[in-house]
Amino acid sequence: MSFREGHYFSFDENKNYTGGENNHPEIQISEYTSEELSKLWLKTLNKGMHGICFSMYENHQKPGDVIYGEQVNRRIQILKPYAKWVRSFSCIEGNEHIPRIAHQNGMKTLVGAWLGNDLEKNEIEIEALISLANEGCVTIAAVGNEVMYRNDLTEDQLLEYIHRVKEALPNIPVGYVDAYYEFSHRPRITEACDVILTNCYPYWEGCPIEYAFHHMKSMYESAKQAGNGKRVIITETGWPSQGGSLKGAFASEENAMKYFIDTQNWSEQNNIEIFYFSSFDESWKVGPEGEVGAYWGLWDKNEELKYQEKK
Repeated sequence: MSFREGHYFSFDENKNYTGGENNHPEIQISEYTSEELSKLWLKTLNKGMHGICFSMYENHQKPGDVIYGEQVNRRIQILKPYAKWVRSFSCIEGNEHIPRIAHQNGMKTLVGAWLGNDLEKNEIEIEALISLANEGCVTIAAVGNEVMYRNDLTEDQLLEYIHRVKEALPNIPVGYVDAYYEFSHRPRITEACDVILTNCYPYWEGCPIEYAFHHMKSMYESAKQAGNGKRVIITETGWPSQGGSLKGAFASEENAMKYFIDTQNWSEQNNIEIFYFSSFDESWKVGPEGEVGAYWGLWDKNEELKYQEKK
């Protein structure tokens, strides 16, 4: 997800928001030294996460490259001690290894079929998702990711894919991933989903860090209200550790640590299902998202854990 014109943080719109049903006190960066904040971040990470988004690509790799199981397995072994679930974004070009290896290692999976404007490729993705589910590797199925935002398909086309997967997989929850506001704007899609899969990014709405946790909760409540009692999962949220700024949102290690600590504490104390974005920094994202795109990982591009005191 990246900046969307017309969807940005407004203090006036958020000042009366009280936190919904699940309030949680956030930490204040000013009360910690850099070393203390780093220790608290590591302590929070070591408590474990509900879920993590799987970063597939090493340096000099990009979508479209075929990735082998050995690379996926190495990264699953790194993530396994910290997360119960892993989310994948595609079912082809090596991405099919992610749910298989994750399940072999006792992790649950949110498995996505990547849909775009290439209808032949969409067919391959959908069939691969169904096949993985029939192998027993899919805990939740996601049919498409931000397709409406990119205008790659019409609503009717997306709904056809969703209903097709639901019919093929009657015993697996099926949903569609998009920004929180899409579920109130597109009621037919919301109605078709068994589970609401929502991306919530205060950074990409230019939200200052001091309001970011508060704003993310309001995003979640918006999706929850649209879902009208359906299960709601935050499929992506995070904060970049470097790469510049967007309006009032600044990428920094301190801000990234604070955002992670606040969201994980809230998730744990209120049983909110969150897939944190992301696991590893990915250099290829500099192109589509600008410099900041490469710095969303909890681990860097060399698979080294961030924010620890260098020895």
